[in-house]
Amino acid sequence: MDTHLLIKIIHMSSVAVACIIFVLRAVTLFAGTQQGQPNPAGRTLFVAVQHLTFTVLVITGVILLIMNHFQVQPWFYAKMILFAVLLSSLIKTYKKDDSILLVQRGAGLAVSCIAFIAILSLVIIKPVFG
Repeated sequence: MDTHLLIKIIHMSSVAVACIIFVLRAVTLFAGTQQGQPNPAGRTLFVAVQHLTFTVLVITGVILLIMNHFQVQPWFYAKMILFAVLLSSLIKTYKKDDSILLVQRGAGLAVSCIAFIAILSLVIIKPVFG
């Protein structure tokens, strides 16, 4: 099997796992919450898997970028900005802080959901700018 294809399969598989963990972790945000905090049940496993998938995404993405000799389409830059938005909103959503209201966590989750869907849409559509 071609190395480029193998790295791409790993990259896409980690996107699928990230999507599943994103949904499961979002459910724990609202199910069984105590005082506006995310449900601690299963938190460690979800956090570990989410961190692992995002790490694999970044590493395989950099490898693919190097393999493509840093030649990217214009939508790639939008994808990178949306990935930064996704990460920062997830950090805000699941931060261990009693002063963050559940409504604010829900808004952070909504922003991260929109960013995740926008990234997937960019990859599927691959728009041509200019």
